[in-house]
Amino acid sequence: MSSMSPNEMAQTLAKGLLSFPVTHFDSEFTFQEGPYREHCAWLLSFKRLTGLFAAGGTGEFFSLTPGEVGQVVAAAVKETQGRTPVIAGCGYGTAIAVELAKSAEANGADGILLLPPYLMVPNQEGLMAHIEAVCKATRLGIIVYNRDNAVLTEDSLAKLCDRNANLVGFKDGVGDIELMMRVYAKMGDRLTYVGGLPTAETFALPYLEMGVTTYSSAIYNFMPEWALAFYDAVRAKDQAKVIQGLKEFVLPYIAIRNESRGYAVSIVKAGMTAIGRTAGPVRQPLTDLSANQLGRLKALIEKTKPV
Repeated sequence: MSSMSPNEMAQTLAKGLLSFPVTHFDSEFTFQEGPYREHCAWLLSFKRLTGLFAAGGTGEFFSLTPGEVGQVVAAAVKETQGRTPVIAGCGYGTAIAVELAKSAEANGADGILLLPPYLMVPNQEGLMAHIEAVCKATRLGIIVYNRDNAVLTEDSLAKLCDRNANLVGFKDGVGDIELMMRVYAKMGDRLTYVGGLPTAETFALPYLEMGVTTYSSAIYNFMPEWALAFYDAVRAKDQAKVIQGLKEFVLPYIAIRNESRGYAVSIVKAGMTAIGRTAGPVRQPLTDLSANQLGRLKALIEKTKPV
């Protein structure tokens, strides 16, 4: 069981860069705990992460069974050993999300990232009820992922925070600047704000001005030192270095990612392959990059200079 309070977890996340490790599969798409833990250990070896999100979006949460989500979270907790908070992916319909939240707590996670519910587009009342049910099911701190079919208004978010002390984080995956400003103006320091747009580095500098001090870096999976240096440039508001990093790597990377649907995750696993630390294939319905795309990504990684 986690020894961190929800507020302690949220405050820790806000201080640095967040890692969303990929989930390792073999050729038969079976979860590989050993390689996954080795990858987590490598990511943690740089000793600057303020949060590790197990079975998140980059970790293919959407393609894992509830039991597998528990296995991934437990593996991350075992490997992390309290060095940084472990945040567990959670989602689907309310009943499954509640069970996943309980599983995350039982497996020793420090918090929960609540992804949008499956398929349906609820109204604000239904969405609030869904989120509140998960909050009430666990003592862990909850970070709500605002995106797709689960976009809260600032008023709905305020009501949820009033009723649920463990709702401590807001991750934005919408990119609506006006909404983000309304949320921050209303909630202020009550929440920790996480940048969650793909690719998060693209939006990191403008979002910093809106109180978003951290973001989820999928790039950290295969270029951890570069990702940390870029984060430092963002926090220092060094626009020249940020623009350099965007022009030399992030924007060409995004261009490859945008060549096919579903590549936001696939390109991260391709990056792992490109540096010789393969994490196996992505699960269907996603598809892996083509050999040509992988070759171009590898060349881009090899020529990228430190920020």
